[in-house]
Amino acid sequence: MKRTLILVFAFFMTVFIPAWTQSAQQESNPAAQSQTAAEAQPREAPQRENIISPQVHPDHSVTFRFGDPSAEQVMLALEGSAPEPMQKGINGVWTFTTAPLEPEFYGYTFVADGVSLVDPSNSLLKPNLLQLSSLVHVPGPPTFPWEVNEVPHGVVHHHFYHSSVVGDNRDFYVYTPPGYNPAARKRYPVFYLLHGYSDDASAWTAVGRANVIFDNLLAQGITQPMIVVMPLGYGAPEIVSRAGPGFRDKKLRRENLDKFREALFTEVMPRIEKDYRVKTGRNNTAIAGLSMGGGESLDIGLNNLDRFAWVGSFSGAVGFDQPDLGKEFPQLSSQDNSRLRLLWVACGREDPLVGAMNRRFDRWLIAQKIHFTEIWTPGVHSWLVWRDNLAHFAPLLFQHNNR
Repeated sequence: MKRTLILVFAFFMTVFIPAWTQSAQQESNPAAQSQTAAEAQPREAPQRENIISPQVHPDHSVTFRFGDPSAEQVMLALEGSAPEPMQKGINGVWTFTTAPLEPEFYGYTFVADGVSLVDPSNSLLKPNLLQLSSLVHVPGPPTFPWEVNEVPHGVVHHHFYHSSVVGDNRDFYVYTPPGYNPAARKRYPVFYLLHGYSDDASAWTAVGRANVIFDNLLAQGITQPMIVVMPLGYGAPEIVSRAGPGFRDKKLRRENLDKFREALFTEVMPRIEKDYRVKTGRNNTAIAGLSMGGGESLDIGLNNLDRFAWVGSFSGAVGFDQPDLGKEFPQLSSQDNSRLRLLWVACGREDPLVGAMNRRFDRWLIAQKIHFTEIWTPGVHSWLVWRDNLAHFAPLLFQHNNR
């Protein structure tokens, strides 16, 4: 019993006496009591400045803002322009204001100490499998073909399927014009529109605004109603893997083209002809694309004139692996002029592909006496060029007086 009392007394002295002493000290010291109470209150998180970016001004200049107080350097990479250094404010927000821009949709990123980043203040994105970027709209007048207007609108359909050729699950998009009725007897010509390297199947609608362009052209009565098919353009999807050799691998490029052609002919085109009210035959079938898709369009279209009478290329990667273009188009000759309703080759004058590929291809066509339309416009390898290309190419399709 005595031992138990000793243990209880020791516990009381160890636990309660120090706590009572600390409480008494706080009561006798108001400053300490105040400090303890303040520490007990939850701390408010520092307020983050509300950053508005991008900000489009009435004169069509644009201010970009990016918050990164710890960055040493931030550059603005704006589509169609050289990178520009941004200025750091005392609040750690970097800013840059452009000169007035032409009305358009511009992709951009911030490059902070060498790292490319999207604009965290902007929800409008430009999809891409390798380089995601932000998008800013500098609005233009209603006459610009990529501006949404109060006109009848077509419908964009999104389809998914398993490709036995490629061995993956993939998608494609289809634009049907205003008034399209799958139950009606009317049929439409079909245009296969191909995207570029690192794009996905949504590129021509999400970035190229193809559906808006066709809505406006149809409302103006300057293009024929048609069904537009936008497939995924990879026969070897690993070509856009970050871990692989990418487009530099010659063997992979060839496999990518060959399997895409096979998937197009044996999977996509038969499904379109089954599920949509399309006219069949070469005179009712067109193909065109941009960059990689331009090269695919030329290879597939010009080597299969039994399927296509209308062929176009926008900044096409043509003759990438073949110095002798005659080997890339072994059956094409001047005798095919009567079969080609339209061969349209366009490229921006400042595009890296203009000389080594597109002008070389044009010279080869001239030497072979093959009729074609060449288009050179200001601009680099950019959607600023390709949207305009589509707006000028589409009205030429299925006008049967073209030669």
